[in-house]
Amino acid sequence: MNRTKKITYLTLLSALAVIINVVENLFIPPFTFGIRFGLANIISLITIKLFGIKELAFVLILRILISNLIKGTIFGMAFWISTSGVILSAIVIIILDKLRASLLFTSMFSAIAHSFGQMIAIVILYNQINIASILPILIISSLATGVLTGLISNLALGRIKIRI
Repeated sequence: MNRTKKITYLTLLSALAVIINVVENLFIPPFTFGIRFGLANIISLITIKLFGIKELAFVLILRILISNLIKGTIFGMAFWISTSGVILSAIVIIILDKLRASLLFTSMFSAIAHSFGQMIAIVILYNQINIASILPILIISSLATGVLTGLISNLALGRIKIRI
């Protein structure tokens, strides 16, 4: 695949991730304890499978920056909490991709990692260790949302026809 075509695909994936993230935040209210579906992770899973680590980083950086600019939370507390979750989630996605884990397994554990990353940021930024008491609820909900995003990612990958 030539460079222009690759950048075009990555930009489209980034735009999709931003749109999904912003729409989920605007129109789907969070469950108890701020639990969300994490639908933008679908794009992360697709990107790592179609392209690789550097491209995943590119898509994630654009998603984080642009969606936080749109929401007006750039470099605020919500930005750092979100970014912490994304970084830990991306590390898990990369490791599990290298180990050739299934997309469903990868999705479930990246969702858990996202929750852990956000929890760590909250403890550091707000000095609130007591927030860790909701960790069991977050792990269970992360498994459920990870299954959802993993299944959707598998379905989407089966329909994508990109010549790389």
